[in-house]
Amino acid sequence: MPRPVPGPPPGADQAQPQRTDPRAGIDEAVAGLDELDQLPLAEHVERFDAVHTELTVALSSIDKV
Repeated sequence: MPRPVPGPPPGADQAQPQRTDPRAGIDEAVAGLDELDQLPLAEHVERFDAVHTELTVALSSIDKV
């Protein structure tokens, strides 16, 4: 008898929309750094994390080009 295999969590396919141009996410994340000097220091980490995430996604998709 086959054993059940777990699938992705509910809503996982909607969590991260697929982008056709990975540069769009990078441009948006980097634009968030433009106003960095006006934000409290505690919020800087979130902005840098967003840029890091977008760069990681773009680099991981290079082989799929």
